[in-house]
Amino acid sequence: MTVLWAKQALTGAGWRSDVRVEIGSGGVIECLVADSPPDGARHAILLPAPTNLHSHAFQRAMAGLTEHRGPDPQDSFWTWRALMYKFLDQLTPDDVEAIAALVQMEMLEAGYGAVCEFHYLHHQPSGKPFDAIAEMSERIVAATSETGIGLTLLPVLYRHGGCDRRPLGAGQVRFGCTLEQFQNLKAGAEKALGYLPSDAQIGIAPHSLRAVAPDDLAEVVALAGDCPVHMHLAEQTAEVAEVQAHLRARPAEWLFANTDVGDRWCLIHCTQLEPHEISALAASGAVVGLCPITEANLGDGIFDGVRFVRAGGAFGVGSDSNIRISLSEELRSLEYSQRLRDRGRAMLANTGRSTGRLLFETAAMSGARAAGRPSGVLQEGALADLVALDGDALAVAGKSGDGVLDGYIFAGDDHDARCLVRGPSRRERGVISGTTLLYSVMVRDLPVCARL
Repeated sequence: MTVLWAKQALTGAGWRSDVRVEIGSGGVIECLVADSPPDGARHAILLPAPTNLHSHAFQRAMAGLTEHRGPDPQDSFWTWRALMYKFLDQLTPDDVEAIAALVQMEMLEAGYGAVCEFHYLHHQPSGKPFDAIAEMSERIVAATSETGIGLTLLPVLYRHGGCDRRPLGAGQVRFGCTLEQFQNLKAGAEKALGYLPSDAQIGIAPHSLRAVAPDDLAEVVALAGDCPVHMHLAEQTAEVAEVQAHLRARPAEWLFANTDVGDRWCLIHCTQLEPHEISALAASGAVVGLCPITEANLGDGIFDGVRFVRAGGAFGVGSDSNIRISLSEELRSLEYSQRLRDRGRAMLANTGRSTGRLLFETAAMSGARAAGRPSGVLQEGALADLVALDGDALAVAGKSGDGVLDGYIFAGDDHDARCLVRGPSRRERGVISGTTLLYSVMVRDLPVCARL
């Protein structure tokens, strides 16, 4: 039994004071009592740790290497993608495992309790599968066994180079699977997860409507059963135009008309939606996976968060390309994008919750649901994915209730997050040692960083 005590805690019933939390051997919160005398490990502020609901781990090693302008008149997502393909062609399984371990450690330091790994780097550079078809998924699992982060592994089905079902290009062949290969790959990934604590989850990820044809989408969704289903949707204007040309509908229109999208779905980005599509997305019960730092870096556009939240929609945040790992900055950037577009303030707040609380609480609860993970809320029966804030940090000192989260998100940063207890591992962390060492080893052994 692990006992924590917090002067303030954001629980499922709201803010409470002098909270005692008892965590059982299975990493589940067994007892939570407010107005209790100090006991156990003491903290000023205790929060549920959100799940990072969208990550491509390997892209962390190319962060900052694509900020020069190429020969095209306008640099864009598509020119960035060409550089990403050039980079990933050089990665070995050892490289991928080292990079995944690094970025997972950074996520824990930032206050994330778990990650949904949208994993599409499956094969050798030639496109030939490894002897064990799930080799690369096994490397993600191996990294997770070292870092202790919670994991929902999402093997990606990537079939075609576009809506016209053209063959995969040179930079995409490492992703490609037939349906039979994908079924074997998913089985191998699921077997590998058996080496992790019981909270590890499997899901599936049909990449997008450009990469997965309608008949394939129906089959792979059936393969998912009750597992989470994640999918990129309407990220780029060129993507929307291509889907319209081939499927005679915009991506969101087609998906909602032809697929039973529900609350086990997570649709990523959705930065190119019309108002009627925002309404349909909110009504579906699906979580929208927003990655504001990456979406800004790639010039994707701005998700209509104001309309979506007012329609009752659920959102979480992820780090996607992993150019920066910062939970507070993802949340801050989401709100600021709405302010810049609509020229207002406190855009996502409501009369009952401040901006910071709505951002944090929604991301924690919705991210957990998207991960198929019983966490995201501080209450009995939930996994103990918890993060504590330093009550003496300038941004939160002297604040209480919603003001704590407003200070942390808008005036502070992730350095204010001091420890994290994650699920069955019962692991309590300060600032994780070894990140700098691991990074230096990774760069030394990964000369591709200098060759992009």
